[in-house]
Amino acid sequence: MKIYHGNDLRKGRASEPGRPYLVTTVTLNRRPLFRDWRMGRLLVDSLRSTQVLHYADTLAWVVMPDHLHWLVTPVTESLDAIVRRVKSCSARAINQSKGTTGSLWQKGYHDHALRKEEDIRATARYIITNPLRAGIVEHIGNYPLWDTIYL
Repeated sequence: MKIYHGNDLRKGRASEPGRPYLVTTVTLNRRPLFRDWRMGRLLVDSLRSTQVLHYADTLAWVVMPDHLHWLVTPVTESLDAIVRRVKSCSARAINQSKGTTGSLWQKGYHDHALRKEEDIRATARYIITNPLRAGIVEHIGNYPLWDTIYL
């Protein structure tokens, strides 16, 4: 029986431009790096750069203490390249901010390609309500690290 590791998750898979994907990626050793909302904002800056550079369209995201949920549609780059860019740029910015070096993210990520029959708005709402289900806040408006185009 083969044991799969995070870096094996993307082997042999391709993404489709224009198809929404739900991406989840986790910090190294599930370190709760984003309990500090300022570190979360550095990650958000990396997410937004993919939109500005026309690599992807972001539909929704939430930064949890030790992971990211991101509903994203690739435009001009592959999903793999987009996620690698976000992880690399955010790690560089966070390390610079903290005066540290080294990896911040586990290798690989999980993705789910949304099918035509899946409700994108419902998926976006599910993503942004993660802090409520986790018991971090009682009202989503009290959590600083989420956004969606479906408001």
